[in-house]
Amino acid sequence: MRIARYAQAGATGWGLVENDHVTALPGASDFGQALAAARDGGRDLNRRGETLPCAGLQWLPPVLPDTKIICVGLNYRKHAQEVARDSGGHPSAFPRFPDTFVGHGEPVLRSPMSAELDYEAELAVVIGKPARYVTEADAMDYVGGYTCMAENSVRDYQMHNRQATPGKNFPRSGALGPWIVTPDAMPPLASIRVTGRLNGEQMQDATLDELVFSIPQLISYLSQFTLLRAGDIIATGTPEGVGMSRKPPRYLRAGDRFEVEIGGIGVLANAVQDEEPGHA
Repeated sequence: MRIARYAQAGATGWGLVENDHVTALPGASDFGQALAAARDGGRDLNRRGETLPCAGLQWLPPVLPDTKIICVGLNYRKHAQEVARDSGGHPSAFPRFPDTFVGHGEPVLRSPMSAELDYEAELAVVIGKPARYVTEADAMDYVGGYTCMAENSVRDYQMHNRQATPGKNFPRSGALGPWIVTPDAMPPLASIRVTGRLNGEQMQDATLDELVFSIPQLISYLSQFTLLRAGDIIATGTPEGVGMSRKPPRYLRAGDRFEVEIGGIGVLANAVQDEEPGHA
């Protein structure tokens, strides 16, 4: 199943994406409720709401103000090598705030504070039920779905100190979507390819079997220090080929278009736009 968060005529909702339309899931106010309603709706058509054409919708990032978003850095060996960093013995985790993401088709903003907004294609794991002290053996039972992420980074702010948080949390600097695909609709994880394209040119490309820390390892480790709830998101890292490592560096500019394509999910595409000074 594909579950999306959308807006139409000023109203927002969650829906089940089928072909070229979205079937609303009435009463669903978060991903956990949407997931349950979508599962029930597959058996009971009376649980479904109105049908909306995809063409008339605004795709929203599948996050809410209280969504916990944890990103993992240096989780592809070749990426760690290109930035001359060691992946370490434990996942390198940092938080991102929900307001730092836009949905599919919405412009990503480049802050006037920096010219070093870098692209990062990533697979994001969406938690399906509360997870705490989860073992690696049981971790996949807690996955509610997967989506595409353009995690993106403001590199100079990221490098101000040892903590990456400032460079990762500029408003509307990243993107998520277009929808969440449930595990039953995904191909085998090891074969899934993560690709990043800038203005149609392939810049990043890797399969998930290249991860340093696997998805079960990430869920288990993160659940040791925080409660993961339905709808919380784990970004699994970006492959090699980022802009800061190119010679010369290639950062995002106004008018660029960055696409993240992931097998089994689809394409997340966003233009880049300069943020106006003083914008809130």
